Amino acid sequence: MDESAVREAYRRWAPVYDFTFGQIAEAGRRHAVEIINRRKGSVLEVGVGTGLSLPCYKPHLEITGIDLSTEMLEKARERVRELGLTHVKALREMDAAELEFPDGHFDTVVAMYVLTVVPDPEQVMAELERVCAPGGEVILVNHFSQEEGMRGFVEQRLAPLARRLGWRPVFPMERVMGRPDLRLAEMRALRPLGLFTMLRFVKQPELAADSKLEKEPVAAPAQLKPARA
Repeated sequence: MDESAVREAYRRWAPVYDFTFGQIAEAGRRHAVEIINRRKGSVLEVGVGTGLSLPCYKPHLEITGIDLSTEMLEKARERVRELGLTHVKALREMDAAELEFPDGHFDTVVAMYVLTVVPDPEQVMAELERVCAPGGEVILVNHFSQEEGMRGFVEQRLAPLARRLGWRPVFPMERVMGRPDLRLAEMRALRPLGLFTMLRFVKQPELAADSKLEKEPVAAPAQLKPARA
C-alpha cells in the first residue's frame, strides 16, 4: 500500500464517504471528541477527511486538520464554511508521515481510522509523538486485528470491504505501541462489536539530562469490553 493508492482510494470514496464508512465510524469518533472536549488548547486531527468531527469540537479549542486527499479536504472546507466553524483554524493537505509542524506544537493530537491506511504506521506514530507537547495527549481510534473468536470471524467477513477502503485487514496493535515518550493511559473497545479501539497516550514530560528514571513499556491487555455507545 503506497501513498498513491491511498490518494486514489479516498478520491473514489469522497463523494459517498459520509453515508458509508462515516456512519460506521460514528461511535468511535464521538467518543474521541468527547474526551478532547474536556481538554484545552490546540488540537491536530490527522486524517480529518470530510470533516465529520469538526462540528463536534467545542469552540474553546483551536482545531487544525490535515489529510492526504484533496477531494476529502474540499468537503471539509465546505463544511467549515457552511457551519461557520470559527474554531477550525486550518485545513491543510499534508502527509501524516512528514508533518510540517514544529516539535511539541499541539496540546492534543488525534488520529481516527488512519493508521490502517498509511504506508508506514510506525513513522506516522513517530510524527504524532513528535508534534505533541510534553504533557499532552495522543488519541487513536482504530481497528486492530484479532485472529480468533467471534470478532475474528466478523473481521474475515469484512476483509473485502476493508481492502476496498484501502485498509489493511490485518493490523496488530503492537505496531502502534512502544513509542519512547508515549505512556498508555487508557484503552477501550468501542461499539459496534468492539471492532474499533480507542487508545489514549500521554506524552511524558521532558526529563532532566541527569535523571535516572526509566519509562516502563505498557503491555496491551488481551481482551477489552466495548464502551457504551
